[in-house]
Amino acid sequence: MPPSPSIRPQGAEPPIRDRGDACPGALRLHSAADGRLARVRLPAGDLTVRQAEALADAADRLGDGHLSLTSRGNAELRGLADGCGGRLAALLRDAGLLPSESHERVRNILASPLAGLDRHTPSDVRLWARELDGLLCASESATALSGRFLFVLDDGRGDVAALGGDVSLVAERGGAGSGGLSEAGCPAGAGGTALLRVGDDPAALRIAGPDAPRAALTAAAAFLTAAAASGSGAWRVRELPDGHGLTVRAVAERLRAAGIGCAEVAGEVAAAVAGAGDVTGTPDATGAPAPASVPYADSSAPGVIEGTDGARALSVLAPLGRLSVAQWRLLTAVAAEDGAGALRLTPWRGVVIPGLSADTAAPRLRELSAAGLITDPDSPWHRVGACTGRPGCAKSRTDVRADATAAVTAGTPVPGEPGPQPAALRRLPVYWSGCERRCGHPHGAWVDVLATAEGYRVSVVQPQSTPAPHPAPAAPSAAPCPATS
Repeated sequence: MPPSPSIRPQGAEPPIRDRGDACPGALRLHSAADGRLARVRLPAGDLTVRQAEALADAADRLGDGHLSLTSRGNAELRGLADGCGGRLAALLRDAGLLPSESHERVRNILASPLAGLDRHTPSDVRLWARELDGLLCASESATALSGRFLFVLDDGRGDVAALGGDVSLVAERGGAGSGGLSEAGCPAGAGGTALLRVGDDPAALRIAGPDAPRAALTAAAAFLTAAAASGSGAWRVRELPDGHGLTVRAVAERLRAAGIGCAEVAGEVAAAVAGAGDVTGTPDATGAPAPASVPYADSSAPGVIEGTDGARALSVLAPLGRLSVAQWRLLTAVAAEDGAGALRLTPWRGVVIPGLSADTAAPRLRELSAAGLITDPDSPWHRVGACTGRPGCAKSRTDVRADATAAVTAGTPVPGEPGPQPAALRRLPVYWSGCERRCGHPHGAWVDVLATAEGYRVSVVQPQSTPAPHPAPAAPSAAPCPATS
């Protein structure tokens, strides 16, 4: 499994946190320039039709009539009025979206969105996600985790393994249902085996699949112990200072004390086992797509997903990560009328609808395309994202979403590049940001389009680099960044 990208420049001192994180939740609303903002955690991105309808009602009645999809597969409501928190909480509670109010901000669980759906499906780690969520909500100590701490559960295809997890689980291909003993001496049984990693430690622990959820929670508890001992107030594993870092060896001691068998796997072996299945087509900094050794479906691409026994799933993306209530209700109707009654939000700001028949999938996809959703991987909107920008965010220098929309419409999603865009730039995700915080930016290699006082500055961010914290002087070819009030 490739190491997750660092969240701070290499060599920089980790921050000292003297307060809790300010991440918004469903109960703790954030005050933005366009009103209050609520972030609803959806472990593994899972939603029933009833829950999706509740979110639509909340956006319609209390918000600005839109829903934003996040890079962790969660949903955000914007434009909420002061004093609506009680009504919002009641709506979410009635839909089963607040199983534990004291844990609502720590239910950050990201899982492979196509697990169990495509023809070459690996083990369904989404079952692990549900069990882990239940364990989290039952743990009093877990309430001490920050709203930024992230669990990542990858089904072996490599789609979410490198998306910045603090605790990551990767199902080993060929392990599920293989029976016998794993290389760790753990019984593989029907649950197979998994690799567990913490932060950027390249080594991993091999554990039995049925132990995976409990092992993940135990690793999180080990982080809390390390954070308390460091006195740094760290919110995430990568923020632990030198001398207090969390390693798989420290986690292994905690696992064994809890009765969970494990064996250490060297970093290069873990990468070979868990990283070879990357099928997201995530390119490197040169724009070359990563090869896939197993023909899994690309979970970041829109289209029809072919499953076993004639089943189909639809995968669509939200333009710039934002959907109108009408679009959301259409997705919900497709899931209710022709699907399995469920939706899955993805970290690529998309929605997967499982359970359609071969006869209904294509017509429904055309209907969603006509409603303005991204349904074709060749769409110019594919891989283009943007932060909230003006007027929703007071820190933004401009209305980046309007500028990104104009650029995509003009056929130049990367500004300052007239004519056909270089192939490398076309393959990389492009992200427009209104300030140096770059909220919601992609992981890995991506094209950074940053608004500065002089115009948009364009650069390519490497997987192990960090964008420059301060804007450099704009190049002569920099695109203008119109001022907004």
